Amino acid sequence: MQLNQVKAGVSVRIKHLSATPEINHRLRELGFCEEQRIKLLSQHTNIICQVCNARLGISSKLAETILVEQIPPTQAKVA
Repeated sequence: MQLNQVKAGVSVRIKHLSATPEINHRLRELGFCEEQRIKLLSQHTNIICQVCNARLGISSKLAETILVEQIPPTQAKVA
């Protein structure tokens, strides 16, 4: 599923980045790497995520390019 389809409060694992190579590179620099666990904190006009103990905001359009899988609640600790 796409990151912009996840409900607030849910932890997910990034599986694939499908933006342009330049955008994918920048996302990885920010911590949005494949297999990285993140938690969606808020979903309004922008998407707010907890990534690597930092809160980052990205546009909903950009969140469409981040494919994720939900993590079972017992494994949902965000690093």
